[in-house]
Amino acid sequence: MLIPRIDSRWLAFGALALCTTGAAAQKYPERPIRIITQEAGGSGDFAGRLIGQSLAGALGQPVIVENRATRLARELAPKAPPDGYSLYLDGSALWLGPFLEKVPYDPVRDFAPISLVVQAPNVLVVHPSLAAKSVAELIALAKAKPGVLNYASAVSGSASHLSAELFKSMTGVNLVRVPYQGNAPALSSLMGGETQVLFASAGAVTPQLKSDRLRALAVTSLKPSVLFPGLPTVADGGVAGFDYVSSFGVFAPSKTPATLINRVNQEIVKILGRTEVKERFFNSGLEVVGSSPQALATKIKSEMASMGKVIKDAGIRAE
Repeated sequence: MLIPRIDSRWLAFGALALCTTGAAAQKYPERPIRIITQEAGGSGDFAGRLIGQSLAGALGQPVIVENRATRLARELAPKAPPDGYSLYLDGSALWLGPFLEKVPYDPVRDFAPISLVVQAPNVLVVHPSLAAKSVAELIALAKAKPGVLNYASAVSGSASHLSAELFKSMTGVNLVRVPYQGNAPALSSLMGGETQVLFASAGAVTPQLKSDRLRALAVTSLKPSVLFPGLPTVADGGVAGFDYVSSFGVFAPSKTPATLINRVNQEIVKILGRTEVKERFFNSGLEVVGSSPQALATKIKSEMASMGKVIKDAGIRAE
């Protein structure tokens, strides 16, 4: 058998590259870091600023949150140098967006996962006048009256829309969508009795639930949520395997060295383990979920497979 000869110059080059990468990782960071995220005021902005403040102290360098319009942020972030100085924070829409419209990026190819940060389950709520006090009763009622019950949702492809379509897909019920230009008007329609069902964000409905203006049936996460102690899951209500949460994660441009990815991951996971950080996220309707880079990558691929099918089957497109 012939053994191919390897040019010694390539061996030397490879050894030099490894040494250079290792040295760079040891010195990292040597200048300010930026976290690119969407417009100010949203969950991504809040998460980015909270993590950035703590990350600055841990790494000894300023961390600047750079707000960009959503589409522009998703286009610019993967084009940044893969040197650990440009991070990106985004939610589930980053990897579900390609199923809704044409996008200028590939969520798997262009981004290197670092860590899950937080997740936000929806809450299945109904108008108090509806004769359903559990998920099982809602399914029975909807099947007895196909096409009669309406569900409110925000814009096409929103969490309230996708979670409802997943529910329809897994139960076979015929709920009629009534779209609104945001979560607030969707919630108002439910409270006013114009619609009967809503998969609402956890933070938005807490005051209405406390005043009994709405009835909560379940949370949409696979496991019970710390945001709503004692409230069952949709899966517990008879829809085995039902799981829908809006997740947010931190990414770097693809080709960022694994040593830098792991360094940032370790610091972020430490930050998310702090009691005061958990409390601030909790008070904003968000659950802390630190993870390994591999766990975030696995979640993305799993959701793209499951929710991608729901989106295609329902013919959902961005408005």
